[in-house]
Amino acid sequence: MSGGLSMTAPASSADEWFMAAGRLVSRYGLVVVLIWIGAGKYVKMESRVLIQHSPLMSWLYDFLSFEEVAVLLGTMEIVAAVLIAVYPLWPRLSVGGSALAVVLFLGTLSFLFTTPGVIGSFAGGFPVLSAQPGQFLLKDLVLIGVALWTLGESLEAARARSANNVPRPNQPVRP
Repeated sequence: MSGGLSMTAPASSADEWFMAAGRLVSRYGLVVVLIWIGAGKYVKMESRVLIQHSPLMSWLYDFLSFEEVAVLLGTMEIVAAVLIAVYPLWPRLSVGGSALAVVLFLGTLSFLFTTPGVIGSFAGGFPVLSAQPGQFLLKDLVLIGVALWTLGESLEAARARSANNVPRPNQPVRP
């Protein structure tokens, strides 16, 4: 390609900065969101209505109280966040956190189809999401995308670390 932009041209420092900043904000923004939402489940149960209408999750209430389900989900969200956060040191652990986040967000996204009141009205035949719970749930579409990306990045780093026999912290170096 002469005279035009090359697809293989080196990235400018601005490109690299924005990509690095995006990675950092995406990973640790996801961590903050998961911790915040998880901790919130210890002080209030906002997902009760969502879960009780879900064919995938309502069975939990056959065995656990509303508060126990909230604490269980909150704990899972916090654990996922911590595991995602340790990526620089232990990418293999971060794989587990990202995978758990994907499962949690899949569950939440399923509420879009099972919760009454998600569609608030119709405008010209187009469904308009209600603020609660519709728009509240829709954000998880982006969050699952970030969790899938962190999962892929963690898998890649774990594989590279294994292939290069890079020692983990407190692991003796093999000759």
